[in-house]
Amino acid sequence: MRILVAIDDSAFSEAVVQAVITQAPPKGSEVRVLHVIEPLPAIYGGAEWGYVMDWQAVTREQRKQAEGLMARAAQTLRAAGFQITTAIEEGIPKAVILDAASKWPADLIMLGSHGRRALDRFLLGSVSEAVARHAPCSVQIVRAAKR
Repeated sequence: MRILVAIDDSAFSEAVVQAVITQAPPKGSEVRVLHVIEPLPAIYGGAEWGYVMDWQAVTREQRKQAEGLMARAAQTLRAAGFQITTAIEEGIPKAVILDAASKWPADLIMLGSHGRRALDRFLLGSVSEAVARHAPCSVQIVRAAKR
């Protein structure tokens, strides 16, 4: 089974990694861990406000954080006996996840749910909802345990 695990830096992603470990057999499973770096918003007028952002430094820091996140997830999954590949890509998360699932191709996509409700989901969009609606394979949305 080929499992695409989409993660970000949240408790929801930790729950996804643990769900893979408890639900999928390591033998015969290929796991690709994917993190998507969202494009930085284009902000007009920054220099006029007396502040100029070093976009390249921000992007480098995002990539550095993503690499650490991926290393931790991969280490946890490898320790559980899974064959792992990792990928860090840039773009709109919904589109990148769906594209990666099609190209690889995945048998299952596992990702976390941020638990957003109506207005937040309308304004911000729901990656997990979009992936579930448009995926070329089965999708498992994992919720983090309530504290």
